[in-house]
Amino acid sequence: MKFPRFICLIALLLLLIPAFIHAKEKEAKPQNIILFGWDAAQRNHVKDCLDKGELPNLKKLSAQGSLVAIDVIRITDTKAGWSQILTGYEPEVTGVFNNGNYQPIPTGYTVFERLEKFFGPDNIVTVAVIGKKGHVDADAPQKIKVEDEEKGTVKKKQAKAAKNNAQKPAPKKAIKLEGSIVEENGVKYRVIPGKPYYNTKSNMDLFINGLETNENVGNKAMELLEKYKDKPFFFFIHFAEVDHQGHKFGENSKEFTDALKSDDLWLGKIMEKLRALKLDDKTLIYVTADHGFDEGEKGHRDAPYVFLATNDPKVMRRGARADIAPTILDRFGVDLKKIEPPLDGHPLTKPYTPPLWY
Repeated sequence: MKFPRFICLIALLLLLIPAFIHAKEKEAKPQNIILFGWDAAQRNHVKDCLDKGELPNLKKLSAQGSLVAIDVIRITDTKAGWSQILTGYEPEVTGVFNNGNYQPIPTGYTVFERLEKFFGPDNIVTVAVIGKKGHVDADAPQKIKVEDEEKGTVKKKQAKAAKNNAQKPAPKKAIKLEGSIVEENGVKYRVIPGKPYYNTKSNMDLFINGLETNENVGNKAMELLEKYKDKPFFFFIHFAEVDHQGHKFGENSKEFTDALKSDDLWLGKIMEKLRALKLDDKTLIYVTADHGFDEGEKGHRDAPYVFLATNDPKVMRRGARADIAPTILDRFGVDLKKIEPPLDGHPLTKPYTPPLWY
């Protein structure tokens, strides 16, 4: 039995309309955004794992949007990396130059605070769930008497070193400590600045760090998604195991690869949680890293090659770490031209040609 051509066309349109609507929903302003941090995930290593089928959830996510290169222009360490990613500013603005030269990010400069101001604190939930304690932290400033420090911390470390090496005396070497020495009324103090998110923590809904394992981070993130499912939200979910395993076993190790697989596993679990909460069509996901790893080594002194994977169909180009914050803000509907001071980054959803010196 033959059907008239116009009936066939109508049937085809009925099949295509849901897919068209779904695509348009993704392109529209999202209700929620989740930024995943795969700390120290080197781009080439991620690519190799994708080629081998070892990161199925990252592949599935990027198939809905994009997988683009992110190149680190400045120092390749954690404090500098996440500060750029979460603010859109270079270190000259945030004061966070590297792991040893930093200050609290000025109040109001992070994505969390920008969104709280734009929507109103009662209209959005801003959450950070972080694996690391050090370098992605919010500790208050400290002022410690040098005399007390020498009697306590330094001597304890030397005693521990001597105990661990009982056959020969502990070497007398300088112990590197943070901060600077100041003198007040003849008393010397070590002044340690507040950590990067010291100001931020009190201007967002929840900042949790030091969870260490991917399992702790993933379970806490899913618990909080359940809690805040009925309000628009921005989550930063940070997994630390790749960095930890890289420093311990090296970038080319099985342990480094296994940690990447663990990151991918938890990405999949959280994506499934969003589906169960009926939030998957309302949520954009971005996955990135603060820095890569030196090829085959146990450090990341010169590791500028990372990536951004996303289900956002509007992401159109490669970029730098500072481009990620403006991408998130722009997708939430924030007018970037009204932000002061002007952001150093540019949204990855719009064309941009860096200057020649970039």
